[in-house]
Amino acid sequence: MSPDDFMWLLGRVLLGGLFVVGGLRHFWIFGGVAQAIAARGVPLPKLVLALGTAFEIAAGLLLISGVFVPLAALGLVVFTLLASVMLVNFWGMEGAARDNAINVWQSNLAIIGGLLVAAAHGR
Repeated sequence: MSPDDFMWLLGRVLLGGLFVVGGLRHFWIFGGVAQAIAARGVPLPKLVLALGTAFEIAAGLLLISGVFVPLAALGLVVFTLLASVMLVNFWGMEGAARDNAINVWQSNLAIIGGLLVAAAHGR
């Protein structure tokens, strides 16, 4: 395996793993996340969370395995943007909570950048 191949594999494992672990974590905090989604006015929050979690895990696994990488990565871009808008509403916060939410948005934008690189590289 060349160094480039190793970095490509490691990058996919780390990026995809973020979504797989995040999705699995939802099983332990399902009620709280569903309540947060409901508080944002999203209809059928438990269904939205269940479908989103299933997608997050499946797309993460595809990214890790190297199967349909561009499609999985672009799907996770959309997922990350939607989740950020639904749950990280810094525009409605003040003080330290706002600062923390802005940091989460910045991290999510960096993750989206990595996903776009994966989508381009995986073509």
